[in-house]
Amino acid sequence: MATLVGKVALVTGASRGVGKGIALGLAEQGATVFVTGRTVSGGTPPTPLPGSVQETAAEVTAASGRGVAIACDHRDDEQTRAAVARVVGDAGRLDVLVNNVWGGYEYFWDGTEFWREAGFWTAPIERWDAAFQAGVRAHYVTTVAAAPTMVAAGSGLIVNVSSEGAEKTDTGVAYGAAKAATDHMIACMAHELRDHGVTAVSLYPGLVRTESVLRAAEYIDLTDSESPLFVGRSVASLAADPQVSRHTGRVVRTAALAAEYGFTDPGG
Repeated sequence: MATLVGKVALVTGASRGVGKGIALGLAEQGATVFVTGRTVSGGTPPTPLPGSVQETAAEVTAASGRGVAIACDHRDDEQTRAAVARVVGDAGRLDVLVNNVWGGYEYFWDGTEFWREAGFWTAPIERWDAAFQAGVRAHYVTTVAAAPTMVAAGSGLIVNVSSEGAEKTDTGVAYGAAKAATDHMIACMAHELRDHGVTAVSLYPGLVRTESVLRAAEYIDLTDSESPLFVGRSVASLAADPQVSRHTGRVVRTAALAAEYGFTDPGG
């Protein structure tokens, strides 16, 4: 039984990977899902990976939801605000916001000889800027734009896709600091939103078999990994839970949510 029919979601950074998996997980439960991304069909892709927002939207519709593509570079605040306004203008509501867009991975394909780096002091400052602008700031600005609609409705779910890198010291200074900032931002937002009926959580996936990870599969142990759709089912389960507010302000993990809600990974 579809549990999110009539609900409207916005998933940022959903051309591929985790964002696409989340969009499809919501679609399985009948939601209308607006997806944003920089990669558009027929355009020049910003990364050497497959996927586009139009393709994701089409797959959402094919998976029992309704998909709507919005081209958006979340490093641009005005584009971000316009994307949220488009959702609210078209659908009249916003029930679920998933802040998934991220930056700082460009060194994997921009020609940077990152393997020569021997510490954060040898990495370009732009690495920090990318993680905080396309990640932390983009999450903040999108939520600022979306919050008034949720507050007015007295309900809603905000999910920041984060990482255990926030709790570790061996994942790179820029990455770890940005993910920690993402988590604390959610905790502070949850504090201010609690009285308005809006829930805010940070979500930690495990190792996800994204297109980028699979491209380097020969160097990575994927034994204990999960599919992007597994992450999507985590978000869909939270969105369908009438008691989801018990999680507000917390970090939640996909594996723990699977045990709690009983969903499985189609990839095994």
